[in-house]
Amino acid sequence: MRGSSSFLRLLLAAALLFSASACSTRLDREGRPETRVEARYLLKSEIDRVTDVNREEVVAGLMRIADKLYKRNPREWRQAGLSSREAALERLRQRQSWPALTGKRERLAAAQAFAEDYRDDRVGALMFGLLTMVDAAFEHKDDFYILDSLNETKLFNAARNMEIAIWKLGHDRNPAGEPYLLSNELDVNNRNLSFEREFGRVVGLLDFMAQIVADRNGRTLSRVTQSVATAIFLPVSF
Repeated sequence: MRGSSSFLRLLLAAALLFSASACSTRLDREGRPETRVEARYLLKSEIDRVTDVNREEVVAGLMRIADKLYKRNPREWRQAGLSSREAALERLRQRQSWPALTGKRERLAAAQAFAEDYRDDRVGALMFGLLTMVDAAFEHKDDFYILDSLNETKLFNAARNMEIAIWKLGHDRNPAGEPYLLSNELDVNNRNLSFEREFGRVVGLLDFMAQIVADRNGRTLSRVTQSVATAIFLPVSF
């Protein structure tokens, strides 16, 4: 019941957002108000607007994580031959692959970040993999309309991959026993769990979107329980 009421509240908020964005009021030449309707929004349902915002927030969250990781691991963008952290982030925004990934995307790219023999930008590999997973989960679109459709399993798998990523950041080690990438600071005198919190927010957004899509498609979302300690990144493109 609580989930249903939350869902209805979100739809109401989306409807208000839809109405506000679809219409604009301005003064005509005689100073009288006139309302104009943006034609593109007439093709969008409330769910489409929710989807637009959800995807935007997921990508923004992942870019914040990428920025935090580069700040803690500046050697990664440097050893990739990039001029700055900003250049590395821009490469991610543009989804630009690079030779060291040998064409890998999504889960295969993300796995490179924790591969012993990978010698390039591990932050870039992980975040490029996660961002391209999200692109695939949203069918490589960033603007959704009534006739567009999504698959709840792709969104669900993308959410689980975020959980796997945060587990690997905290537990995967190189042969010297050091983490491949520095993330959360667990020192009792200087605790910093900002990575885990941001990943948790992204997981929540993807799970909520997966449930909306399942409800819209009249299907039940199958939640397969697995241990992140033994899991590999799940496929999103299929």
